[in-house]
Amino acid sequence: MKKGLSGNTRGLIKLTVLRVIVYAILIFLCILCLFFFYLMLVNASRSNAQLATGFSLVPQENFFKNLVNAWNDSSINIPRGMLNSLIIALATAVLTTYFSALTAYGVHAYEFKGKKFVFTFIIAVMMIPSQVSALGFIQMMNKFHLNNSYIPLIVPGIAAPVVFFYMKQYMESVLPLDVIDAARVDGSGEFRTFNTIVLPMLKPAIAVQMIFSFVSSWNNYFIPALLLDKAEMKTVPIMIAQLRSADYSKFDMGKVYMFILLAILPVLITYIFLSKSIIKGVTAGSVKG
Repeated sequence: MKKGLSGNTRGLIKLTVLRVIVYAILIFLCILCLFFFYLMLVNASRSNAQLATGFSLVPQENFFKNLVNAWNDSSINIPRGMLNSLIIALATAVLTTYFSALTAYGVHAYEFKGKKFVFTFIIAVMMIPSQVSALGFIQMMNKFHLNNSYIPLIVPGIAAPVVFFYMKQYMESVLPLDVIDAARVDGSGEFRTFNTIVLPMLKPAIAVQMIFSFVSSWNNYFIPALLLDKAEMKTVPIMIAQLRSADYSKFDMGKVYMFILLAILPVLITYIFLSKSIIKGVTAGSVKG
């Protein structure tokens, strides 16, 4: 008589099948995500006439021609636009992450009257869309003569409720109050404690939020388009919109795709260098230290 499979063997088979299904789904999703990047590369290598013929999966020979045409376009200054966006995005990412972490540290490490109200108020602000206050913000900046300035695009980023909430939750997982108390006993000041002890413990979370803040600022079109009128101060999203709205007789879709490709390169490079920290930041916060 044939003996049936043991319980352990059946369990192992089910686990193997489940893993195969999970990996198949992950591979499919990965291919799906990368497909659109590949498609953008293909379109960046096609001429305007070739793009007008429809969809294609085969790269063409116009990649470097589109690159030269986009880089030397007389209506926009791509190098200047990328530099402008880089300055704004980097400054916003650093200030947003640092001051949000500092605020979260104050709420996490101190006991004071109204602490719950402060936390609730910040979370409530997080629920308000930025478009609601955009008109009043633009009017105030015009009144202060801060249009055509990067200050309104960088400084308000200090108040970032979403980043504060993430940092606060992360600190509850990895930052015991005993560490802070020990530093105080050793005579360390609060800012020294935060800068030399707390921040190194938050590196994964800081990397995550810096990437998100950088990408958000880099892709921001709404507020910069309302504040920046001078050509030499415009950012990448404004220039892409300007290139797309060009006169039809001069419109070159291959050049537009090339500019979009150039625009996402800094984001991809930032992600590549900080990807390990992102994974740590996502996983470490879910485990109690």
